[in-house]
Amino acid sequence: MRTAVPESTAVRVALWRALHVQVDPPPHVLEDELGLRLAAPDDGWRRRRDMDPHATRGFRASIVARARFVEDLVAEQTGHGVAQYVILGAGLDTFAQRRPEIASLLRVFEVDQPGPQAWKRQRLVGLGLGIPEWLRLVPVDFEAGSSWWDQLASAGFDAAQPAVVASTGVTMYLTKDAIAATLRQVATLAPGSTLAMTFILPAELAEPVDRPQHQAVEKSARAAGTPFLSFFTPPEMLELARDAGFKQAQHVSADSLAQRYFDNRTDGLRPPSSSEELLVATT
Repeated sequence: MRTAVPESTAVRVALWRALHVQVDPPPHVLEDELGLRLAAPDDGWRRRRDMDPHATRGFRASIVARARFVEDLVAEQTGHGVAQYVILGAGLDTFAQRRPEIASLLRVFEVDQPGPQAWKRQRLVGLGLGIPEWLRLVPVDFEAGSSWWDQLASAGFDAAQPAVVASTGVTMYLTKDAIAATLRQVATLAPGSTLAMTFILPAELAEPVDRPQHQAVEKSARAAGTPFLSFFTPPEMLELARDAGFKQAQHVSADSLAQRYFDNRTDGLRPPSSSEELLVATT
């Protein structure tokens, strides 16, 4: 089992989500300071280089945009009778704690590595939040070749019933073959199921002004020992989804997310063109 601490990338995402609330003026795209409570960084976390309010504006805008999109999708599908929600690579996601009015109508399955997930379980209990019956923490040792699909079934997931499956901030760390395998598995879900999966464009497709940032993020990931392995153009990602067996697949661009959640802002906060894009595919 890996060391029982959260992944550094998961902590960074949680802190950026909190930073959005603390330094950006309202209305906030996503209000999440609970991840900050879970992470419990030292008092100087705001002075970290990767928390610089100005330098990280685009990153945190992208992070809250993708999270808001997925949560809006889950709320919409819950209204249509979907009663299962799977989060692949859940990290410090706090949907179940922040949105109990929706989450309690679902079975929420958080899939993650055993060590970090054990740590999160302890933190939820320690903060008095507990683990409600409808929240299932599903440990999967990906590095040992464990099957997330088998573990999901053991946790009570019903593949015969529709579900929403979310995978955000994950594909860039996986090979194309691994991504295709995940798509094929999710495509076997009951009709009416939806997958929301983020992916990163090749650097040459980003706006010229955003390319240095794109390259800096890639360099930082490589230096941290988590190199980016996969980039996709939208047509490539759509083709992967269709080849996997999804009935419908659509591309949601970073620009469309910006228009949806940031157009009326006067502070200039907006995801850059190098932000993650989204694949939304249905069975």
